[in-house]
Amino acid sequence: MSDARDEQGTWLQSAFSEHRRELHVHCYRLAGNVADADDLVQETFLRAWRARSRFEGRASARTWLYRIATNVFLDSRRSAGRRTVPSGDPLEWSTDLGPYPDALLADGPQAGLAARETVELALIAALMHLPARQRAAFVLRDVHGWTPQEVAGTLDVAVTAANSLLQRARHTLRGRVPSDPHDWRRPQLTGEDEDVLRRYAAARTPEDFRALLAEEVRITMPPEPPVVGIDAAADFLGRPLDWRTFPTSANGRPALVNYLRHPGGTHYEALVVDVLRVEAGKVVESNAFVGARHVLAFGMPARLGPQERPPGSRG
Repeated sequence: MSDARDEQGTWLQSAFSEHRRELHVHCYRLAGNVADADDLVQETFLRAWRARSRFEGRASARTWLYRIATNVFLDSRRSAGRRTVPSGDPLEWSTDLGPYPDALLADGPQAGLAARETVELALIAALMHLPARQRAAFVLRDVHGWTPQEVAGTLDVAVTAANSLLQRARHTLRGRVPSDPHDWRRPQLTGEDEDVLRRYAAARTPEDFRALLAEEVRITMPPEPPVVGIDAAADFLGRPLDWRTFPTSANGRPALVNYLRHPGGTHYEALVVDVLRVEAGKVVESNAFVGARHVLAFGMPARLGPQERPPGSRG
């Protein structure tokens, strides 16, 4: 019996290691931020470990782990109590959303598969319009391509109920996401993106920022209201604050990790990650995700000394 449990444990650890990266992307897609995805993946392994002797091999290990991860997410939403489904653009008000560092997709045996997984920020934001069970049904069916029977089995409902959840999700998302699923995929960073990011990271004054912004630029930073228009955005970005910024990328878009030193402070504190959308050489949108947890998701420390550089940082 002990040998059998040891074999099951070894098999599970191998399967989990193989699929961990894509499971993390799946959990991010459901939860909308990296910190929650980390917790969901950890709980997925714990549940799989406890249930390892009951795995019968009727489905693949990957499918089995995805089912567990999906139900971990649903249970987490039930335990959190009833949540209000948002109206308007979640990027303007939802504090649940967060960026996904491209570096998390960059290496390892599953890097190619994970990099193709959907982490486009606009789609992640759109999914916040859906209640948890509809979100799970949509992701499993329309993103992963699972059959209605597989979706129903994961959600423990009849196929007709699973199809009903899916149809309601599609109705809610109509007009909020591109109709072609190929357009849901993570965009590719371009040379133009990199050039604008470098100049944006070096900008300090309103005049510096004005040269980089589109006329109708929009800055979102929940829970604060958005800043709209080049004049307001340039003044907002060019405030005389003591920032340290580090270029990176997230969700296939140029991004900055930002630290702020308050007057009289001795250290810079992790504060915000900005994810930019660039069109025709101008920043048309900046989505600011406020909170140290977003910075930590990039493998960066919570505090920096005046001359300290985080390992692996750019710029």
